Amino acid sequence: MGEFQLNPFYELIIDDLVNRKYSVIDGFFTAKEIDLLRANLKLKRELQNFKSAAIGNQENTQIVSEIRGDSILWLEEDNADEVEQMYFERINTFLSYVNRTCYLGLQEGEFHYACYPQGTFYKKHLDVFQNDSRRTLSVVLYLNEDTWTPAYGGELALYLKDEAGKEYEENVYALPGRLVIFDSKTIEHEVKMVHQTRYSITGWLKTR
Repeated sequence: MGEFQLNPFYELIIDDLVNRKYSVIDGFFTAKEIDLLRANLKLKRELQNFKSAAIGNQENTQIVSEIRGDSILWLEEDNADEVEQMYFERINTFLSYVNRTCYLGLQEGEFHYACYPQGTFYKKHLDVFQNDSRRTLSVVLYLNEDTWTPAYGGELALYLKDEAGKEYEENVYALPGRLVIFDSKTIEHEVKMVHQTRYSITGWLKTR
């Protein structure tokens, strides 16, 4: 095995996660890679493989449009096409790095394409379940068009607490290629009303 090399880009993300429990990163994927991922998502959506997203875990799921309105397609690493393999390789490299430097014990990830049509949203929630706390880091990669503007809505609102324990809201705009990573167990969040179809890959890095 070669000597371990610190990655300054990853170290900035880890520093954010340690100090404020979330990180917003531009440039984790190249513009060309984002274009390929977006085209892949749109192609699979045209093939009508997407399903309305449910709430709850596998033991108790239900579709409630008053809570969330996105449609999704789960990604399977074992059956990933060439573009998706690129995504998994990049994320897995980051997962391995975080495990080696932060000892989080992350073992696997679960990811899906997500599409929010105009007029949809996802109300405030946490990403962990009462009977399953394996989700550790939530990961959202935006695949929107280059023309995306704040007027299109769909902000990710993170509900954080200041030093006095008072909650405040941090809004992250869904710019193409932007990656958001945050603590699944402690940060409540929501997707604000979408005024233009919003595309992403959303997922979680999990312990066993």
